[in-house]
Amino acid sequence: MRILLSNDDGYYAPGIEVLAAAVADLGEVNVVAPERDRSGASNSLTLDRPLRLRRAANGFYFVNGTPTDCVHLAVTGMLEQVPDIVISGINLGANMGDDTIYSGTVAAAMEGYLLGVPAIAVSLASKRGANFETAARVVRQLVERFRRQAFGEPVLLNVNVPDVPWQEVRGLRVTRLGRRHKAEPAVAQVTPRHETVYWVGAAGEAADAAAGTDFHAVATDYVSITPLQIDLTHGAQIDRISDWIAA
Repeated sequence: MRILLSNDDGYYAPGIEVLAAAVADLGEVNVVAPERDRSGASNSLTLDRPLRLRRAANGFYFVNGTPTDCVHLAVTGMLEQVPDIVISGINLGANMGDDTIYSGTVAAAMEGYLLGVPAIAVSLASKRGANFETAARVVRQLVERFRRQAFGEPVLLNVNVPDVPWQEVRGLRVTRLGRRHKAEPAVAQVTPRHETVYWVGAAGEAADAAAGTDFHAVATDYVSITPLQIDLTHGAQIDRISDWIAA
């Protein structure tokens, strides 16, 4: 089995090291990740300059670009054969609800999906980073399931794992995305040169964390597995917009 790993935290991040070790004996593993933290890069591709692919001392490859760049370059230019699966992570912090729009972790997996490869984005749902091994064990089980039984159609899974020891995980839940309240306001600061700069505000708290959502699953110590799709068409508004345009 050919496994491609990437992330948005950078090739040196502990999550991707733990992930690579967890799947090392399941097939041929290649790691292609950004040279620095690119959290929040979403699905951006670098089109204004060339990309450089370098190899670190631990064998991981790193790219001076985005998570999407990494997977795109690997699948279309670096690897001799298309991977059987793309896995992005293990992210430090949750990617639930609206996070999936901005997430570089999800974007890396999505690029694999767009290129016809089954893909998993996996995140450890806290900033403590105490239990990467728990998330790695979940991913290993999913990869083993893919090896035993192909899903049969394109699939993109967004996996969020509670940051607890393995024995405290209550099971798996297939979920829908929840929703967050709008983000906190941008934070202004004044630099020593008397220039005003801004930090993007923190993500909003959960607004829809009902049973069946990713937020609810993780809050109750279940692993959340959400199948994602790419079609952004608001189908329910097509007729209404058509009537509005025609009026």
